[in-house]
Amino acid sequence: MMNSSDVAILARGLTVVRGDRTVLKGIDFTVPPGRITGLLGPSGCGKSTLMRAVVGTQAKVTGTLDILGTPAGHAALRSRIGYVTQAPSIYDDLTVQQNLDYFASVLRPGRGNRGIRQDHVTRAIADVDLTSHADSLAGRLSGGQRSRVSLAVALLGTPELLVLDEPTVGLDPVLRRDLWALFHHLAAARGTTILVSSHVMDEAERCHRLLLMRAGEVIAEDTPSDLRFRTGTDTVEAAFLHLVDKATARSAQTPPPHPHPEPQAPGTGAHGIGTSGTGTDSTENRGTTPHGPTPEPDPQATTRTAAQTAQPVSSPASASTTPGTEPTAPSTPHLDEQPDEQPEPAQENAR
Repeated sequence: MMNSSDVAILARGLTVVRGDRTVLKGIDFTVPPGRITGLLGPSGCGKSTLMRAVVGTQAKVTGTLDILGTPAGHAALRSRIGYVTQAPSIYDDLTVQQNLDYFASVLRPGRGNRGIRQDHVTRAIADVDLTSHADSLAGRLSGGQRSRVSLAVALLGTPELLVLDEPTVGLDPVLRRDLWALFHHLAAARGTTILVSSHVMDEAERCHRLLLMRAGEVIAEDTPSDLRFRTGTDTVEAAFLHLVDKATARSAQTPPPHPHPEPQAPGTGAHGIGTSGTGTDSTENRGTTPHGPTPEPDPQATTRTAAQTAQPVSSPASASTTPGTEPTAPSTPHLDEQPDEQPEPAQENAR
């Protein structure tokens, strides 16, 4: 088992309760730094909830959850995490360049940072291979191109941790291949830690390490090759099904735990990510942008965010380009944890 100095993410007893349902059931796991860790499981198993907990936007979280050596949701993490949710959080009536310029101005406001912002925007657009479309309106791009614009926003500022919620859903095989090549480049060349979710088992082979989830629990944590070996199977999918059957048989023999956790005092939770305090707002999922909790509507706000859901994120609405006005924030996305993981209404803020 890795110690705390060897991990980018450390979870112990991580629990999320929504109403009378426990979405995450006291799970333990680690994510090594500079590697691609795949979070795999069927829709509704808790993947998106876990990712929101990691980036600090999930309410009603208890247990221990440390990110890059800091409690999840801490303000110091906002500039260190990039978050891409399932629906692109970009403005359709802005060009690719204008989208990136806008978000870069939120992350690094002020005339003194203009040169740095331009460098970051140019590099992020190049990273996702959209340089030739920099002056194209986002609303006229294909679905895959819009997803890449959203990823480019998350790459602004070179985050240490990228949290990607099913980034390849609906993409053609060529684009999926190109995105995975980019993920491996980021991990190898920049040391970026990547946590990427999927319910497509063939993508598991592209990861360095896997977390397999089922019904709010982590049922396996290993490399693809070791999972195949210890289950005696030829594919990760077969290994997953074997582990699911084993877990189902075991749960049928074990009495279910008490459905309601012990009450906690206000403000307690997983290292400040409970129902109040540093980690989250009182809403289920507060507004976020690709680098975290959304600042006040002023795009020059100094708070850098940690998530790519300007709750929009993780379908965007129209944004005004009239001089002197701010773009309208995208609408709330549809997450894969539906209906069981459907978040409660949250405030909409532009990143």
